[in-house]
Amino acid sequence: MTNTEPISETLAAAKKKVVVLGSGPIRIGQGIEFDYASVHCVRALREAGCEAIIINNNPETVSTDFDTSDRLYFEPLTPEDVLHIIEREAPIEGVIVQFGGQTAINLAKPLMEAGIPILGSSFDSIDLAEDRDRFDQLLRELDIPKPDGRAVTSADAAVQVAEEIGYPVLVRPSYVLGGRAMEIVYNPADLREYMRYAEDISDGAPILVDRYIVGKEAEVDVIADGKGGCLLPGIMEHIERAGVHSGDSMAVYPPQTIKQVTLDQIVSYASRLSEALHIVGLMNIQFVIEGDQAYVIEVNPRASRTVPYLSKITGIPMVKAATWALLGQTLAEQGYTNGLHPNQPNIAVKAPVFSFAKLTDVDINLGPEMKSTGEILGIDTDFSRALYKAMVASGIDVPAGGKGAALLVTLADPDKDEALPIIKDFAALGFQLYATGGTARFLEAHGLTVTTANKISEGTPNLLDLIRGGRVSLLINTVSKDKQIEKEAALIRRASVEHSIPCLTSLDTARALHTALATRQVGEEFEVMTVDRYTG
Repeated sequence: MTNTEPISETLAAAKKKVVVLGSGPIRIGQGIEFDYASVHCVRALREAGCEAIIINNNPETVSTDFDTSDRLYFEPLTPEDVLHIIEREAPIEGVIVQFGGQTAINLAKPLMEAGIPILGSSFDSIDLAEDRDRFDQLLRELDIPKPDGRAVTSADAAVQVAEEIGYPVLVRPSYVLGGRAMEIVYNPADLREYMRYAEDISDGAPILVDRYIVGKEAEVDVIADGKGGCLLPGIMEHIERAGVHSGDSMAVYPPQTIKQVTLDQIVSYASRLSEALHIVGLMNIQFVIEGDQAYVIEVNPRASRTVPYLSKITGIPMVKAATWALLGQTLAEQGYTNGLHPNQPNIAVKAPVFSFAKLTDVDINLGPEMKSTGEILGIDTDFSRALYKAMVASGIDVPAGGKGAALLVTLADPDKDEALPIIKDFAALGFQLYATGGTARFLEAHGLTVTTANKISEGTPNLLDLIRGGRVSLLINTVSKDKQIEKEAALIRRASVEHSIPCLTSLDTARALHTALATRQVGEEFEVMTVDRYTG
């Protein structure tokens, strides 16, 4: 007679069991950085004498390798599946949700409602950071500034808030991944159109409407132990201004242009927030800087995609320190002091990597919604060299100037004055200039020699012929608010992808590229090194 009883591979354990939730399938907004965090968490747990159990359903990650954890459950990260596994593994010490990105953190509520202990920041701390109204109230109590704005649930309310704080406004659904559906809106008609779309994907969650501050962004990862210990391994300064998603923006450690008074604000705000939110483990805070004032724009009560980079740059094993804090060990007991960790001698530049050649329906212009599929790191003792390494590794590899270097420029009217010195700098490097009619006339009026190129609608030969013929090595195209102009611009940007010509839609990126090229010495060799993100 055949035994039909199910066979369980669960074993009784003498060690404390801890369940670690992974991040599920890799997708834009939630990539391998969170698998890095999950793996290092498991290693720290096992080093601390715990039995580590992984729940994840992605076969292409290290966390699901057979020998990473003590036990692996290759199951969907849904409340039903996770709770069934925990029931099978009971008793457990608790569940760790902060290393699996937004997917894992979204499971905190059903776990809490089921009475499952969450190691680290409690569900109430997570909700306090994620719930817009509660978080705004907390910032007021702490006297920490943020951009004006409110959470709304209707188009009428959104328009009312926008009229109170002034256009443009940054609008986004709450509880979403990778800045999904985040936009900068300039008028009531576009705001109402946006709200119709956003309400469909928000799943009943409020829509956030904030004043858009055209400033520099910075972010910091915080490790806290819930017992007064708060460590900031480092601050990263974004190269692109606010309005480009942090995952698509280049960033540099340590900050290069942020004043000390502003850095002091960031450290103070981060320390006060970690204490008020009762953070245990990791937290990421993003700031926008206007003048010398830093404003808090977002807090993520979990590991962020910058953790692997700061860990390597600073030498602080951030996930290990956070995991041991979850298990009750203070940062002081681990040998760390409070506050900002001293800057390290190397300068590191993080650059996004895109897959536009494969994502054929995605426009390559950068904005608030994340589009990058990876990131790389350039390290050197000199900022410009680190910048150059990062850009080349990310695919922005253009001649340093001289023969064969040609730049095609097409600018929206509001960007021309700001772009002028950048274009002059490229011309000084020896780049031949091409531009569309309006841009060409503007540049010629300011003393530059420019070859005028027809727009697509003006017949051939035109911009597309220049790109397809390999006659340009770089394209700078800023986004216009005119939808008809943007239709043609999107075709140009797509053609640049198809012919492997770097296309920059942010003037900040263009300025950074010039900095990198201007300081590159002819014939200089750069060492290329591959780093294992799990050991390095």
